[in-house]
Amino acid sequence: QVQLVESGGGLVQAGGPLSLFCAVSGRPFSSIAMAWFRQAPGKEREFVAAISGSSGRTYYTDSVKGRFTIAGDNAKNTVYLQMLSLKPEETAVYYCAAGVKWLQYEYWGQGTQVTVSS
Repeated sequence: QVQLVESGGGLVQAGGPLSLFCAVSGRPFSSIAMAWFRQAPGKEREFVAAISGSSGRTYYTDSVKGRFTIAGDNAKNTVYLQMLSLKPEETAVYYCAAGVKWLQYEYWGQGTQVTVSS
């Protein structure tokens, strides 16, 4: 069983940075694949970025390429999402997800709110 706890959300002005954190317990980060998703009010949950704990391979949705960075820390068993140049339309609840296989996620965190003001 994997438990995920997100933190780092908050209020930020448009164009500003914000970093999210996902603490992993139950399995080492190096043995799983992880990702960040987001869900805006009234919209479906959408994929943001993924990382393989074993290879370090990353993958991003087109809209965040060049602005967001996903990274993992094996020593802290934590995954990060560094977000730059945030846009108001990126206001959403951001979720951390984990799975055994690449791009397949069985475990989810409770989410953390990110609000980007214009």
